[in-house]
Amino acid sequence: MADGIKDKVVILGMGCTKFGERWDCGPEQLMVEAFEECIQDAGIDRNEIQAAWFGQCYDEIGTGKGAPGLAISLRLPYIPVTRVENYCATGTEAFRGAVYAVASGACDIALAQGMEKLKDTGYGGLPAIDGVNSGTLPGQTLPNISAPGAFAQLASAYRAKHNVKYEDLKRAIAQVSVKSHENGVKNPKAHLRKPVTIEQVMASPIIADPLGLFDCCGVSDGSACAIVTTPDIAKGLGKKDLVSVKALQLAVSNGEEQGYKEWDGSYFATTRQASKRAYKEAGIENPREEISMFEVHDCFSITEFVTYEDLYISPEGGGIKDVMDGFYNADGQIPCQIDGGLKCFGHPIGASGLRMLYEMYLQLHGRAGERQLNDPKIGLTHNLGGFPFANVNAISIIGRYD
Repeated sequence: MADGIKDKVVILGMGCTKFGERWDCGPEQLMVEAFEECIQDAGIDRNEIQAAWFGQCYDEIGTGKGAPGLAISLRLPYIPVTRVENYCATGTEAFRGAVYAVASGACDIALAQGMEKLKDTGYGGLPAIDGVNSGTLPGQTLPNISAPGAFAQLASAYRAKHNVKYEDLKRAIAQVSVKSHENGVKNPKAHLRKPVTIEQVMASPIIADPLGLFDCCGVSDGSACAIVTTPDIAKGLGKKDLVSVKALQLAVSNGEEQGYKEWDGSYFATTRQASKRAYKEAGIENPREEISMFEVHDCFSITEFVTYEDLYISPEGGGIKDVMDGFYNADGQIPCQIDGGLKCFGHPIGASGLRMLYEMYLQLHGRAGERQLNDPKIGLTHNLGGFPFANVNAISIIGRYD
């Protein structure tokens, strides 16, 4: 009987580049920058890595369709390397591959790396992925759809379901961005590092009502990586205060949302499914009391807002009160986006999931500098790829090794 992966794998080391408009380097240099920090943190030689997983979404502007791009850039020692892609959950998918390999006993030490070089595309937003961003999904025609438009509909559905006034929802999602920018100011690796006010956010140009310019995350370049192993090997290397993987869960839309049967468009069915399974795997019974901090996929401010409830941290319909009360602020009960989130980092797709884990890892080791939280024990990360009606959702939970 499967019993999950709780505490079977620990993170030996992590690394992350500065995110932003990295015209100074190519994809290979980004990977090397993150890897050098990671391998130094892990305290091992690259020849000790036995397998690697590489997350990259846009092969045409990255290092190609296969795995040699990572192996060549990092000079890996002729080991198995697997390239993965799963929309915006690509970085977490790479991490999942490495963690599962170690948990299964297939290898002792594995690498997960994610990278994306988006600024070179020339797009103001994300290029099309299999036609998704241009308005079609396999076997379907969805004319005139865009990411801001689809997530604006999420906001409208939420407002209708919970009978929320337009101005109240607008102000609440503005506070989501204000909070993230306050945190991003303290992070030297973030792309955007300027504070904003609620008034600035609410007055920004409308992209897709009610989402304004400051409700949307930007486009950037970046890379992040992790090296994982077993607790016994980590202890044998002299590592103390280990950070272990408590849960990894993935849920993918099966088409029911697109049928508009029971789903009303106001939440993400996949987030609810993945989070319930992750909490069970991690042994968490009350996330509002047991989660210390979390990073969510704030591609738009409304996405973060709805995710508070889909993760069962805010009660359904209670997100407005929580965010306006400061529950998710850096000094609140459960800080969200303590590093600035996608809102301040941008979203180089292959890197985002691992970048989120990097922040949780630093916080758990007490190495987050100016933004360090007081004694965190459990961190959660959330990735969402696709549209509200067809998506991939990944949940990772890490914490201090028991």
